[in-house]
Amino acid sequence: MPNVSAYGVPSVKAALEPMTIGRRAVGPQDVRIEIKYCGVCHTDVFQTQDGWGPGVYPMVPGHEITGFVTEVGAEVTKFAPGDRVGVGTYIDSCRECENCRSGLEVYCTGSGVVPTYNSRDPDGNPNQGGYSTAIVVDEHFVVRVPEGLGLDVAAPLLCAGITTYSPLRHWNAGPGTKVAVLGMGGLGHVAVQFAHALGADVTVLSRTLGKKEDGLRLGADHYYATNDPATFDRLAGQFDLILCTISSAIGFDAYLNLLKVNGTLVNVGAPDEPISLDNWSLIPMRRSYAASSSGGVPQLQEMLDFAAEHGVAAVIEQIRPEEINEAFEKLERAEVRYRFVMDTAQL
Repeated sequence: MPNVSAYGVPSVKAALEPMTIGRRAVGPQDVRIEIKYCGVCHTDVFQTQDGWGPGVYPMVPGHEITGFVTEVGAEVTKFAPGDRVGVGTYIDSCRECENCRSGLEVYCTGSGVVPTYNSRDPDGNPNQGGYSTAIVVDEHFVVRVPEGLGLDVAAPLLCAGITTYSPLRHWNAGPGTKVAVLGMGGLGHVAVQFAHALGADVTVLSRTLGKKEDGLRLGADHYYATNDPATFDRLAGQFDLILCTISSAIGFDAYLNLLKVNGTLVNVGAPDEPISLDNWSLIPMRRSYAASSSGGVPQLQEMLDFAAEHGVAAVIEQIRPEEINEAFEKLERAEVRYRFVMDTAQL
């Protein structure tokens, strides 16, 4: 089992530290990837703190991975050494259930989707993520990064990108639709770009107007502050789709009232605390509240190709591996514009 350098936590809520981890040997359908960049997602902070339940330790986070193929198994047909590739939020599924066969592996109803980290391999060893120098993944769950996308700005698209692109596509954002993006952060700033590129009329709803210039520059047509009560009167009944990217439980009733008849609020923020809403925020206009995960492997590739074609890219701050604990602290204080990306080549 080849060893690689990594940064991870030895136990829950511990500081991240350098460590050495093992990677499995390349099997017949495997691809070995030299990791160049890994995005730093708020999910990484959650999981190292057992935010969604007890974690698997030691834990090496990271599920926004880009790099180069360095070795392929004998049965690999999609990739060759030197290819620019990426790995997202999961690395396996049953591949036999209806959802997997439909290209919706993230919604696997068989053995269940296997996250890139904070889970276990079939042999019982912990899966370890992208805060490391290399990873071995079955080719089915590897995607190609188009030449038009830098590996650094592409990395966050493997989570933040697909998590926002997938619901925008599913709920038919496009010409003639009005889309509101709730939250102008790591997910929100990418959602604005995708919604704009899809042809929708885009509004950002953010607590203050502090990021208005960025929002308009990235493609928003309108920008409103939610700390102004007048916003909710002005925008009542305006939107076909509201995409919530906020990772906390907010008062959803006020936002549901901004939807048109048949409008939908989709939550991708995944708060770790319970949410509540009043059914009468939905009934009068046949509104819907929904949630969405990331996308299947085919849509992940579609998203990267679309991003390259339309100039969609994450706005990033590159960090060295030894800066990861400071980055986690800044993430919790929302002090990044808009996504940290670890230069794993410096490990």
